[in-house]
Amino acid sequence: MLQGPGENAGVLDLGEGLAVAFKVESHNHPSAVEPFQGAATGVGGILRDIVAMGARPVALLDGLWFGAPDYHFSRAVGGIGHYGNCVGVPTVGGATVFDEAYRGNCLVNAMCVGILDADRLRSAKASGPGNLVVLYGATTGRDGIGGASVLASQELGEDDADKRPSVQVGDPFTGKKLIEVSVELVESGLVESLQDCGAAGLASALSEMASDGAGIDVHLDRVPLREDGMEPWEIMISESQERMVAVVRPQMLDAVREVCARWELHCTPIGEVTDGALLRAVYRGETVGEIPARFLTEECPRYGVEQRPRTTLPTAPKARRAPPVAADRVFERYDQLVGSRTVRRPGLDAAVLRLRPSLRGLAVALQGPRPGESDPFAAGVAAALGAARNVACAGGEPIGLTDCLNFGNPEKPEIAWELAQAIEGIAQAAEALGIPVVSGNVSLYNETDGRPIPPTPVVGCVGLVADVRLVPGRWRRGDAVLLARAPEASLKAEAALIRFLWKASPLLSLCHDVGSGGLEHALEEAARWSGGLAADVDLPDEPAVGAAILALPPEQVRRLGSKGYVQIGEVR
Repeated sequence: MLQGPGENAGVLDLGEGLAVAFKVESHNHPSAVEPFQGAATGVGGILRDIVAMGARPVALLDGLWFGAPDYHFSRAVGGIGHYGNCVGVPTVGGATVFDEAYRGNCLVNAMCVGILDADRLRSAKASGPGNLVVLYGATTGRDGIGGASVLASQELGEDDADKRPSVQVGDPFTGKKLIEVSVELVESGLVESLQDCGAAGLASALSEMASDGAGIDVHLDRVPLREDGMEPWEIMISESQERMVAVVRPQMLDAVREVCARWELHCTPIGEVTDGALLRAVYRGETVGEIPARFLTEECPRYGVEQRPRTTLPTAPKARRAPPVAADRVFERYDQLVGSRTVRRPGLDAAVLRLRPSLRGLAVALQGPRPGESDPFAAGVAAALGAARNVACAGGEPIGLTDCLNFGNPEKPEIAWELAQAIEGIAQAAEALGIPVVSGNVSLYNETDGRPIPPTPVVGCVGLVADVRLVPGRWRRGDAVLLARAPEASLKAEAALIRFLWKASPLLSLCHDVGSGGLEHALEEAARWSGGLAADVDLPDEPAVGAAILALPPEQVRRLGSKGYVQIGEVR
């Protein structure tokens, strides 16, 4: 692990001089209020988190939890497709769940994966008194003011439409230019650190940059604006999209400006790094705000919330899944191949991206708990193990996790308990797998008129594929069909199954996780993935533990060993 929680994204060493940066975040309330722009700017924000680490984004994944495949859902899918397709980053996977519990409060989680040279990893921390703080990208307006406070930190209700001005407006073409400029600035050694302007805008970005002991003076009257009459506080907390902040040595400023000018982006020194550990805002020569930066970050006010276990957990309803036609339409609206790295497309477990020019690859997946799961600990375990199993089924050895914790109002003791339990579930699953949780996001207050969503921890997993030529594909006529499952309901056994799957994958024609839809549905998915080629199968009892369907030539079965699977049929 090169970078864990605390920066814009986590980073893991892949060997051979490469590293992977990845993170998942939410844009739930903006998507509930204005689904197209809410979902689109969620994609834009997670892209910039990866860019801030010095990485080039190579893949997007999205998790969508909605009440039904309705107009609202279609608009959110449209926003994701619009931004990702225009910016030139493939959307290669995710999860789609329809359940009445999310009708009033949808979930839109976006994950991004990026690649960088391991020695070019960047931090968001400011350093070097006298260095310049440079804002580049789009101009600043009033759109998005209150996104973090008016939307993210409040429950939804009847006045949702009044909150639309708090939703940011995205411009993916400027986002594409921002990516290219940022990558060039890092590769050319022109910047000391990078930071995304996300929630709470400059207020958040600059306080995080100054959280390690350095101070920053920002001159708000130097910020390029696209609206007249903006007050200093509006400039400070505007969440206008497609903006980045960099720390630049004075002698590098002209070179930075030249790169930005070539891509037609604004580039303005708006402040300087100081040695006073203060975040100071100046407007027309007058100090309009001043605070030790640590009070907004590591030493911000903290308080404990009461936790009260639910005395009874409602029985989880039978799993509900997206209708196949609706799911196909989702895939069709995303560019899956742009960038020429996609070896395995979305539609079955994890996608696989090639680490050019080598034959190694990355398997990436995003998973949540089964629909209707009410036990928060089980939800955390299921999301982490499900994501790791998806990666293993695509031939990847799981190497790291990222999570997005979607819950109701934590000021309610039962919700605080749910949150703590889900975290513990993810932690224990990660420990059993022997891999770190390197980044993540918390989305709270997901309630509408006092009704919370079910506990919905969403986990992304990244795995390393030794040879993309050996990734399982489709089953073939005459293949033996096997069912591999954990021998018992324990985290140790589940982790052993996942190891078995990725180690066996080079021998397999097909490998597919048995998810929340059950064994019969998983077999239907395998047949559809294989071009409609069906299998004759004697269905065993439904697995109560983690399981996967395997297919391979009959003469190869003995190479899997003698334990951990049973033959249930063959492909016709």
